Amino acid sequence: MHLTLYTDYALRVLIYLGRQRDLLTTTGEIARYHGISKNHLIKVVHHLGNWGYIRSVRGRGGGIQLARAPEAINVGEVVRRAEEDLHLVDCFGSCGRRCVIEHSCALKGALHEALEQFLAALDRYTLADFLRMPAPALGYMRP
Repeated sequence: MHLTLYTDYALRVLIYLGRQRDLLTTTGEIARYHGISKNHLIKVVHHLGNWGYIRSVRGRGGGIQLARAPEAINVGEVVRRAEEDLHLVDCFGSCGRRCVIEHSCALKGALHEALEQFLAALDRYTLADFLRMPAPALGYMRP
């Protein structure tokens, strides 16, 4: 299982905002802290807002912040929304290709079970669980 950078960035944004609590921050500040492109984060932040995880305040002095309490943000749910394709193998999706062993293949069932257990493990965590660990001091994040 390999999560996309998009999902990684979504989780990074939420953790950063969770550590800031009620303070407004900017996409640029998050990008600098993590050493990633601001342009990559803009789309992620937009979707997190559409999904109701963050809210934005426009104008001078504006920024973004969590729209929900960290305890109300389920990590499994975030991963399911952020990942466009959780298909571990082609036969999970609708790629149009037929597998010649599809009707007698036990691998598909085992991989489906593994994916379900992976997501079930993430469902046991909320953003609050990840905020209990100390943040690395890189000089960008406010205390």
